[in-house]
Amino acid sequence: MTSPETLSWHAALHRLQQEARPHALASVVGAAGSTPREPGAKMVITADDTHDTLGGGTFEFQVIAAAREALAAGEIGTRLEAFPLGGRSGQCCGGYVHVLLEIFAGAEMSVALFGAGHVGQALVGLMAPLPWRVLWFDSREDIFPEGSESQPRLSCRRMASGEDGPDIESAVTSLPAGSHVLVMTHDHGEDRRLIDALLKRGDCASIGLIGSKSKWASFQRRLRDAGHDQTSLDRVRCPIGIPGAKGKQPYEIAVAVVAELLTLKPASEQDDSRGVPPETLREVFANAPPKRSSSQP
Repeated sequence: MTSPETLSWHAALHRLQQEARPHALASVVGAAGSTPREPGAKMVITADDTHDTLGGGTFEFQVIAAAREALAAGEIGTRLEAFPLGGRSGQCCGGYVHVLLEIFAGAEMSVALFGAGHVGQALVGLMAPLPWRVLWFDSREDIFPEGSESQPRLSCRRMASGEDGPDIESAVTSLPAGSHVLVMTHDHGEDRRLIDALLKRGDCASIGLIGSKSKWASFQRRLRDAGHDQTSLDRVRCPIGIPGAKGKQPYEIAVAVVAELLTLKPASEQDDSRGVPPETLREVFANAPPKRSSSQP
């Protein structure tokens, strides 16, 4: 399926990387014989869209399928695919194409921030350059700063209010699995209801609550009465922020909290061998047709 708004590959790549959405960049890096496109041709592929083209036909469909298989498996990095145009691709060109697939997983992690007060606003500003998707919640009207919605990777969501106050349950249910959650609303009762709902959900990567040790001790008594055991309560960090950080200004607190989140983000796998295996590249270049000289005697 191609989006009604089909972009050039470079415009699509810029937008998807700004939004931290999973995507793949497919580039023709080698061609022999008659082929649909020349080396350097590129297209961008997501789970449900494509932008630009490598020439169409069965060959392009197979490139798209290979990219989406990698995206669905959560792969990241590069892989080299070979397409003989006539056998595997069911085309009569008779050529041979090597395509480099670069797989981008999107956001490193999702952060759900409950509270748009001074610390929350400082936090959002600090997280803006990072490749994290941020879901920002508050129950108050007109609390989000002007222009917030235009920030890439940021979604501002006002919690609907009912007879019992903000609709905490719906907000918590909407979170992606594995989110890192920060609770810092303007109301202690709202904070406690959020912690209760988050612990009941049970699949958050981490839960942080702003406040003092005495605040957390008070919360724990009420949460135990609600049925949470100590193992569950120990999943909550309160106070939040990297240990040893000093300062009570909103920006100082925000710096300490972002630093702590950096210690919690998933570790990237480091290996001595990354990208396309060297032996694969050697084989590709060894079998490449000789370059024709531009000067003839």
